Amino acid sequence: MSDTWSEPVDLTNCDREPIHQLGAIQPIGFLIALSSDWMISRLSANINQFVAKPTDEIIGHHVNSLLCPDAVHALRNRMALLRGPDGLERMFRCALLGDDRMFDVALHMSEGRVIIEGEPSTEHHYGDATGTVRGMIGRLDQARDMPGFFNEGARQVRALTGFDRVMIYRFSPDGSGEVVSESAKSGIGSFLGLHYPATDIPKQARELYKRSLLRVITDIDATPVPILPTLDEHGQPLDLSLSVLRSVSPMHIEYLRNMGVRASMSISIVVEGELWGLIACHHYSPRCPSFERRSVAELFAQMFAMRIEVRERKETVEYERRARDVCDQLLGAVASDESLLKDPDWLLDILTRAIPADGVGVWINGNYAFAGKTPDTANFTRIVRALNGTAAGRAFATDRISRLVPEAIEHAGAAAGMLAIPISRSPRDYVILFRSEMIRAVRWGGDPRKPVEDGPNGPRLTPRESFAEWKQLVEGQSEPFNSSDLRVAETLRATLIEIVLRLSDEASEERRLSSERQELLIAELNHRVRNILSLIRGLIRQSKPPEGTSLAEFVAMIDGRIHALARAHNQITDDRWGPAPLQTLIDAEAAVFLANKRRQVEIDGEPILLNPQAYSCIALVIHELVTNSAKYGSLSDGGRVRISWHRNADRDLELHWIETGGPRVELPTRKGFGTTIIKQSVPYDLGGLARLEYAPDGFNAWFTIPERHLTDPCDVKGRPNYETCETFDLFPVPDNALTGMRVLLVEDSLIIALDAEDLLKRLGAREVVTEGTVADALHIIDSNRPDIAILDINLGSHTSFAIADRLDAVGVPFMFATGYGEQLLLPEQHRARIVLQKPYTMASLARRLTEALSGSTQLAGAN
Repeated sequence: MSDTWSEPVDLTNCDREPIHQLGAIQPIGFLIALSSDWMISRLSANINQFVAKPTDEIIGHHVNSLLCPDAVHALRNRMALLRGPDGLERMFRCALLGDDRMFDVALHMSEGRVIIEGEPSTEHHYGDATGTVRGMIGRLDQARDMPGFFNEGARQVRALTGFDRVMIYRFSPDGSGEVVSESAKSGIGSFLGLHYPATDIPKQARELYKRSLLRVITDIDATPVPILPTLDEHGQPLDLSLSVLRSVSPMHIEYLRNMGVRASMSISIVVEGELWGLIACHHYSPRCPSFERRSVAELFAQMFAMRIEVRERKETVEYERRARDVCDQLLGAVASDESLLKDPDWLLDILTRAIPADGVGVWINGNYAFAGKTPDTANFTRIVRALNGTAAGRAFATDRISRLVPEAIEHAGAAAGMLAIPISRSPRDYVILFRSEMIRAVRWGGDPRKPVEDGPNGPRLTPRESFAEWKQLVEGQSEPFNSSDLRVAETLRATLIEIVLRLSDEASEERRLSSERQELLIAELNHRVRNILSLIRGLIRQSKPPEGTSLAEFVAMIDGRIHALARAHNQITDDRWGPAPLQTLIDAEAAVFLANKRRQVEIDGEPILLNPQAYSCIALVIHELVTNSAKYGSLSDGGRVRISWHRNADRDLELHWIETGGPRVELPTRKGFGTTIIKQSVPYDLGGLARLEYAPDGFNAWFTIPERHLTDPCDVKGRPNYETCETFDLFPVPDNALTGMRVLLVEDSLIIALDAEDLLKRLGAREVVTEGTVADALHIIDSNRPDIAILDINLGSHTSFAIADRLDAVGVPFMFATGYGEQLLLPEQHRARIVLQKPYTMASLARRLTEALSGSTQLAGAN
């Protein structure tokens, strides 16, 4: 058996290198990895260069044992600002260790761990960073064209960072790139205009460039610092995808060394979510710009990308506007003279005003015509046959026809690229725009064909050893059609199909089917509207008010019943007219009509979904039960209601309504429409059973809903598992939890305070008073007492316990808020108070505030 490796050598071999799991950082700083409860689980081996503790005395201890309390508090507050899986927060000039040494810090999350990276601050008086960026962007905006814009961008970054060479590097659709601008010190040569192959930047590196926008390598000869322990309890290295200190792949070090570069920095240019290019910085000796300067450069790059997007979009909009004008001219001309379609010269003239081309060919029902530079008849026929094998109904573009039709290389001089616009589907007819061959010399930064060597995963591509300029002659290829050309082609296609050619047979068939679908929809809509109107009419006719009922009371009664139907309708339409949870229905009715009486209602039942018909029926029944109980039953006089349900042996649903503790119940002398709904809806509409009992100590009702109206939650695709979720988290957060209330928010972080204030107002607070000190908060309590308060425990050098004591004394409900987690120890008199964990969320605030207002208490730290 041969031992020769037969796997093809391509980019994927190089792509296997795990550059995000190198297990080490650069030695310019340190790294600490924390568990979710802020215990130190890993750290860089050089930590003892910054603290006087051996590694084995740090791992497994709380971060408070390593960093000073003020630093930990600041880090927790900053973590609350992280947004999204790739979020990264920065802090500058922080006294992490409680002494005079200052550090610049980066924070992010990695696989549930908190990653803290620090490096000594090297600039203590940087100045106004926002002013710097504003000035840089102002100079950018003065550039008249894109080349000038790119040149100014490179010059600005070089002035900011001090690198020997700064390049604007733009990617092509095939993954290769070109240096479109450069700012460099004299005497080091120029890379301007050089191309680099896609293999120079592996696939996984491109993904990292989109996640982590800035990458710095301060010295390729520096010894990496390992992270200890190397593997976690699952045998996995630490994911350093977002690390600012991540060490360097040996392959990339070799790549830079071959270029003569000792230090580098790259900043991603992301436009519309895609990697447009890079700001690439090279230095020929070790260089480490301060973390603050790197952060300013990253912010500038983001603004730079936004300006690119605006400029490119402006050019695209203008180009497509001109193209639409051409489409309008085409429409008007052919509408008055259909014979123009048979004139290829006229078509070439008008179509090339929209999309630049050198020739046009038309194929309709097997007949063809040409104008300008086109293939001969035989090759044109081959092209049409090949096009019939591509996806129908969309424009098709290529800058090398020979990829689709190998014989096309013979006529590349006249027609090397094409944009085919299908103008029918059965049979397939086309208008094809051709572009001539564009022979050009591409200047590569070295031979783009990488050498091959054996690696741990077989043969792999390796960095080039020479970056001397290498020229390649490109033949048989036209100027490529861009995305704007394709959008214009689709507009032209619609114009030609709909108006010029009076549609193809398939388009006519599509129109007929669409008309039938529309008629069916109208009929269904008409049926449902009539049913709804008939139902509402019946509700009004049957809802005869008792004697002495005012008009306003009658309107309120009708309005309540119609709203019950509306809420049910909203729920089942939100679920696309599918099954909806019974729990939601009951919660909605209780929330609307019971307000502060929610604690008098006990709900118990397994997760179950009702089909639309049953959902609307039960909505009316529950509405009548709730309103009757609130007016005359247990809920009117401090009693309780227990609502429970379960599946019986026949898999039908047994729903029970039991009232206790209310006023004495007597058999009604008059049967109203509400009673009719309760007693007859389930038997009549659902074929089930209903039994009512007017017991002296409370009204009771039992209902049986047949199995055919039920659906298990697990049977609905994409529906959450209701057994593992709290009802509060499954359904919309109420916006009236704090209606009319004055809230005192004690928080010493302005950003967090503003965020919490916004959430509180969305929950209905009339006024939110924010204070950051103990003295100011005590003054507010004494001068204008709040209705409820939220207290951040740690207020710099003080705590909020004195504020809690005052609130407790005057009887104002309050809760604590903290980012310290379960290590927090409250004073004895406050240990039963609710503790809200940071960062604040709408759901957690609403839930905890509801508990606090209702008098509920939780163990400290529970959330």
